[in-house]
Amino acid sequence: MKELTCIVCPNGCRLMVEEAEGGFRVTGNRCKRGEEFAVREMTAPTRSVCSTVRTIYPKVPVIPVRTASQIPREMIFRVMEEINKALITGPVGRGETVIPDVCGLGVDVIATSNILKWKGVT
Repeated sequence: MKELTCIVCPNGCRLMVEEAEGGFRVTGNRCKRGEEFAVREMTAPTRSVCSTVRTIYPKVPVIPVRTASQIPREMIFRVMEEINKALITGPVGRGETVIPDVCGLGVDVIATSNILKWKGVT
């Protein structure tokens, strides 16, 4: 049996997960999404990655970024290595791709701020 805290919604349900008859039995969830989270966490855990990327602009030395969707948990450190190597050399806005197809995962790293689009910043 494994204990998890659900991160799908603000309830933070305390889940108990045990293998049962070729699947998983989940208790403690207040909604169906908690059960889905627990099974996914036991079989193929994923995470979103949020960080910052350096820029060439002294007024804005870094901008916030995130993965456009979740990635396999075991790839977090490799994705962070690529984020740490990146350098933004032009104005990018919220939702625009900063690193396409990071680590060949089919997921882009995108900007989460429009600060480089503001007049006088770049």
